[in-house]
Amino acid sequence: MAVQTAASTTDSTVDLGPAAALSCRECGHRVPLGPVFACEECFGPLEIAYDFSSYDTEELRKRIEAGPANIWRYAPLLPVPADVAEKPNLNPGWTKLVKADHLARELGVTGGLYVKDDSGNPTHSFKDRVVAQALEAARAFGFTTLSCSSTGNLAGAVGAAAARAGFRSCVFIPHDLEQGKVVMAAIYGGDLVGIEGNYDDVNRFCSELIGDPAGEGWGFVNVNLRPYYAEGSKTLAYEICEQLGWRLPDQIVVPIASGSQLTKIDKGLQELIKLGLVEDRPYKIFGAQAEGCSPVSTAFKAGHDVVRPQKPNTIAKSLAIGNPADGPYVLDIARRTGGAVEDVTDEQVVDAIKLLARTEGIFAETAGGVTVGVTRKLIENGVLDPTKTTVVLNTGDGLKTLDAVAGTGLTATIRPNLDSFREAGLA
Repeated sequence: MAVQTAASTTDSTVDLGPAAALSCRECGHRVPLGPVFACEECFGPLEIAYDFSSYDTEELRKRIEAGPANIWRYAPLLPVPADVAEKPNLNPGWTKLVKADHLARELGVTGGLYVKDDSGNPTHSFKDRVVAQALEAARAFGFTTLSCSSTGNLAGAVGAAAARAGFRSCVFIPHDLEQGKVVMAAIYGGDLVGIEGNYDDVNRFCSELIGDPAGEGWGFVNVNLRPYYAEGSKTLAYEICEQLGWRLPDQIVVPIASGSQLTKIDKGLQELIKLGLVEDRPYKIFGAQAEGCSPVSTAFKAGHDVVRPQKPNTIAKSLAIGNPADGPYVLDIARRTGGAVEDVTDEQVVDAIKLLARTEGIFAETAGGVTVGVTRKLIENGVLDPTKTTVVLNTGDGLKTLDAVAGTGLTATIRPNLDSFREAGLA
């Protein structure tokens, strides 16, 4: 597999706002901004380093609060140019933070339970956030084709963002994804390519394509643009805290696929603390996986620092990454914050989808069922404190994973008269 390092291509003049450089998460080596993802010194992952030194806390708060009702309200904290809101973009974010009192009663939560419902994004998943970030990097670096490896939601988000921005798109998915996600990825008119194999096979292929002349001019949002793409997940942390009145939640439950979302939520919380936008106090982050693809949960329970790959076998296909790139960092964060990583069976996922829909009117995709199911399990096991303020993430719309709840249907079939209605016991 070809690995693109910082020696391959960089640009010290590109304007991405407060983004100052790329920094290796392992060794700290810094290089200029560019479409690269691996450190040339140790091959560790690169991430964005910022210069926030000129910001005044109260002025920054006012600027954010006066900003648009989307992720660009946080442009001063993201790798985007100052005029980002003026460019053609899907403008995701600022989704609802739902106070879930009915679900709280079912689960025995007394400290306040919230669902951060990201199904309200343009393509109905949180992936619109990360793609919006990657798109701005693709513009800056002169790419003409937007691409990705995807378990479904990302493919649709890339297709839609590319269409809006006037880019060509070509995305790659496992050949056996849910039909709803296939249709949603294909409808935007880009090329959609099925790969025989699971997500890890798809991702390996995309990494090879980057190093081939056939991939010239292609921006792979979650490969060579990954450092920028991943920053989109920070906006979940920003929104949660702002929507709570500039306050940290006590506990957050986050689904794990690659693990990037969880690590960037933690990064976002830490940035808000350092900038003085929220009070510095303890918080716990919990990771959620499906039992049929739970490499991080397995490592956490065993006390391991290494995440051993698994072959996915779960209905939660959007989380079905058997070799998660950020798995070890998830373990570090869960342990550092006093959280945990847990998993639930497919049956528990379905039960949790129905529970959330019945109690709060939110129809979650299978990943949301995983987080709600894990939240219930953590409470039952005495791991998550029900007296603390807790936020649970729903990262996508249940209409994308209808097969998971296909047995749900009519309560009764009656004749069009009152006698039949009464006979059915519905009066």
